Amino acid sequence: MVGSFCLMNGSSDWQQMRQQAEIPYLSQRDSVVRLFHDEPRMVELDNITGAIVDASLKIHRDLGPGLLESVYEVVLAQSLEAQGLNVKRHVAVDFEYRGMTFHEGFRVDLLVAHRVVVELKSVEHLAPVHYKQLLTYLRLLRLPVGLLINFGAPTLKEGLHRVVNNLTPTDSPRLRVNQLK
Repeated sequence: MVGSFCLMNGSSDWQQMRQQAEIPYLSQRDSVVRLFHDEPRMVELDNITGAIVDASLKIHRDLGPGLLESVYEVVLAQSLEAQGLNVKRHVAVDFEYRGMTFHEGFRVDLLVAHRVVVELKSVEHLAPVHYKQLLTYLRLLRLPVGLLINFGAPTLKEGLHRVVNNLTPTDSPRLRVNQLK
């Protein structure tokens, strides 16, 4: 249980609980993800992204910058799974465009709770294309929020970015930045 978001992996009760909690889910067939959408609930998204941010800050503080992206990916995935979140690594996604089907058109680094895409980097500076890449993933997956996390930055404050796709602003003070008083 993370906040008010209940996650169960492989349980026969999962579908019933998902319907009761109105949680969107993914069905995975041949490692290709197909989305089934419900209206996202902001509190749950804030709890999920908050857990990802907290875990990332701890990892960056403990390990520091400079390791390979794959190291941070494994450690972050295990940290989130230990909190009860469903985490999928290297999720292959297919999509259609103008009648053409792209099987495994791209892979997201982490998909957390079937709702948040986490794109990891370990570079000195993020390039504009990194933000565009995550936004394109969100649009194609029809998901509202993703996190771009650069573990190569000297501090994670510089390397942590929340990217949204048609998402209404939240009232959660936890994730607000640069707010006017």
